[in-house]
Amino acid sequence: MAGNDPRVFFAAERTLLAWIRTALGLVGMGFVVARFGLFLRLVRPEFEHPTHAWSSVVGVALALLGAIAAAVAAWQHRRFCTTLAASEVPPRYRSEPALLLGFGVAVTGVVLAVVIAV
Repeated sequence: MAGNDPRVFFAAERTLLAWIRTALGLVGMGFVVARFGLFLRLVRPEFEHPTHAWSSVVGVALALLGAIAAAVAAWQHRRFCTTLAASEVPPRYRSEPALLLGFGVAVTGVVLAVVIAV
């Protein structure tokens, strides 16, 4: 690694947060896609188009993809942090909140996918 440079740790944390941001975007887009299909069915039920049913499927898929992205990013960050020497981690700094955020977004994405599917 880079010796006693804490910038390596902070770069890894920034990468985790970027992946969490991407995961939140995917989960949010999944919700919007699913609800927009529902909105179209409610506004104009006489124009029921076969592709409107796909909005729920695509919404669930996007939400699950976001959940998977958040979980994999948190897991990868945890694996990377275990390879760092103690001197590379800033003193009195904990990585658990970032991991909790990553896994929390993953759980939220799965719950939202289940809610959309039902």
